[in-house]
Amino acid sequence: MIGTADLDGNERLARLRLIRTPRIGPVAYSQLIRRFGSGVEALAALPALARRGGGALPAIPPPAAAEAEADRVARLGARHLFRGEAGYPALLDRIDTAPPVLIVRGDIALLDRRIVAIVGARNASGAAVRFARTLAHGLGEAGWLVVSGLARGIDTAAHAGSIATGTAAVIAGGIDIVYPPENAALQEAIAERGLLIAEQPPGVEPRARHFPYRNRIIAGLAAGTVVVEAAPKSGSLITARLAAEFGREVMAVPGSPLDPRAQGCNLLIREGATLIQSAADIAEALSPIAGVAARPADNFASAPAPAEADEPARAALTGLLGPVPLAVDELIRQSGVSAAMVQMVLLELELGGRLDRHAGGRVSLIAS
Repeated sequence: MIGTADLDGNERLARLRLIRTPRIGPVAYSQLIRRFGSGVEALAALPALARRGGGALPAIPPPAAAEAEADRVARLGARHLFRGEAGYPALLDRIDTAPPVLIVRGDIALLDRRIVAIVGARNASGAAVRFARTLAHGLGEAGWLVVSGLARGIDTAAHAGSIATGTAAVIAGGIDIVYPPENAALQEAIAERGLLIAEQPPGVEPRARHFPYRNRIIAGLAAGTVVVEAAPKSGSLITARLAAEFGREVMAVPGSPLDPRAQGCNLLIREGATLIQSAADIAEALSPIAGVAARPADNFASAPAPAEADEPARAALTGLLGPVPLAVDELIRQSGVSAAMVQMVLLELELGGRLDRHAGGRVSLIAS
């Protein structure tokens, strides 16, 4: 199995076809590669897996579709970076929902630096915008790569403050789509002087459902996430909570209790986030973990395939599932079936269109 080396052309196209197949998300993709050892073998196994899951085979894109996407990405001056390849971000590789493929344009060597995320309100106050720019500049001067989401307000300030020293923008749409429109020049500057990162294929306009996916990439890339102004139910707090779930440092800049834009940050601090007042505070908060070497990208090492589940085991697992999400660990405990077998049955159900995956490692059956 290819682990930390670059993949060959056939394998790259096979993996691209695999991730562009409906019903195959990051978790299913990882399990398929781990079990079968390659995208080529995983594609060949899909019909039997979907059949055992009780559903029809999802529509696998033809080779021509993958080739067309690869050509388009290359024409845009970008490239696909697959999970398991050399250069894939080490900290991002640690999360269970790491994107199977990123589309990157710019200086990929920046991902080897220590990474910190700065996020915050789109309608930020002038003082917060200035402070975010100052934080980003100070971190960049200290050798950090500053990552954010290229949104209005704090994100824009973070990129502007660090573009001269190193910044990466994770966007919600395709690598060729500018959003918001007023950041067109900044987005192009980041692609030329920093790094632009997208998960969606070229041409995909950002939709509301894409932003949580983008947020988990921002949180997963960084050793820690700093929030500068955020409403209590904002996307920035989603990013912060994802960072906490990933075991990363969560930091927040305090604000006036009279300003609604500061309520989210004050709430984070009350819940245990580190209070930040300078770039030096951030470096100090991250110093115990930022220098820890990430484990190699061996998460796709091929493991012995478990024996196929017998019908009683499959029936027992299906009987425990319902429309209410259930933790996979709880499913293993109640069923008495091995973890490997449970994961295989869940994969079959997912490929058959009968299973939904939810946050926190929970699953549910889709109503017939």
